[in-house]
Amino acid sequence: MSATPARTPKERKRDTLHRLEHDVDAWVATAAEHGGAPYLVPLSFVWDGAVLLIATPADSPTGRNLRTTRAVRVAIGETRDVVMVEGTATAVVPADLAEEDAEIFAARAGFDPRELSTPYLYFYVHPHRVQAWREAGELEGRELMRDGKWLVAG
Repeated sequence: MSATPARTPKERKRDTLHRLEHDVDAWVATAAEHGGAPYLVPLSFVWDGAVLLIATPADSPTGRNLRTTRAVRVAIGETRDVVMVEGTATAVVPADLAEEDAEIFAARAGFDPRELSTPYLYFYVHPHRVQAWREAGELEGRELMRDGKWLVAG
């Protein structure tokens, strides 16, 4: 069994952007205020080149956590090829979401939260930190974004 060579930072960023642009589902982790238990849920997302857009029932643990703490961690991909996004979420009620964003989300996710009887909220996730790695050989240099700024040009 041979180890796959580590990608260059530029290759890693390119692959990360491809995953953000083409994947549909992610694991979204939040926690309640004041040290509450972590909560992990699979959600669909859309990447617009700067932020992720997700949607979840307003009264779900994820919806409540995001409204109170705004802190979120998103895992995209597989265990051996993962993109981790840490960021801050901004809640948007469906009536205030740009029509174009709502349509893009519905087409990508395969459902339209605006049409459901359960009240949903959309959340824009503003990345502060992005990491990507494949296996142990890429743990070093996995940080691609810090403080909302890409560390790798291109």
